[in-house]
Amino acid sequence: MNTIAVRQAVLADLAVIADLFNQYRQFQGKASDLSACHAFLHDRFNHAESTVFIATVDECPVGFAQLYPSFSSTALARVFILNDLFVSDSGRRRGVGSALLKAVEDYAWSLGACRVSLNVAQGNVQAQELYEAAQWVRDGDFFMYHRYPPSP
Repeated sequence: MNTIAVRQAVLADLAVIADLFNQYRQFQGKASDLSACHAFLHDRFNHAESTVFIATVDECPVGFAQLYPSFSSTALARVFILNDLFVSDSGRRRGVGSALLKAVEDYAWSLGACRVSLNVAQGNVQAQELYEAAQWVRDGDFFMYHRYPPSP
């Protein structure tokens, strides 16, 4: 039947989310570290620093999205950063990514956000196609810069 469900995650979902988060980090080229993923997400939950959504297909966890709150000084409004969106291999090409994006958007708009922003790797064409199909607009006005701490 392939019933997709997306809901806001709660602390009781931490182990499942941590496993998906660990898979996501590996997809991003990082080493597996389930305990660090668990601790990182636990801190986000404990300090209400992010909102996480979990996606299931037939009640099996297959994806998540994590939003970080921020604000726009010029718009005088709330914005969200969609920092993480991941769908496991078993959930891909089944509409899970689209369902996660819809949940993220519905949540942001319900809180009066003026936008949701994300970054995607230039080589991640599959994700770019997902975002563009969902009518997300690639920024043509701004460059993104980063500053990192000096090496020890």
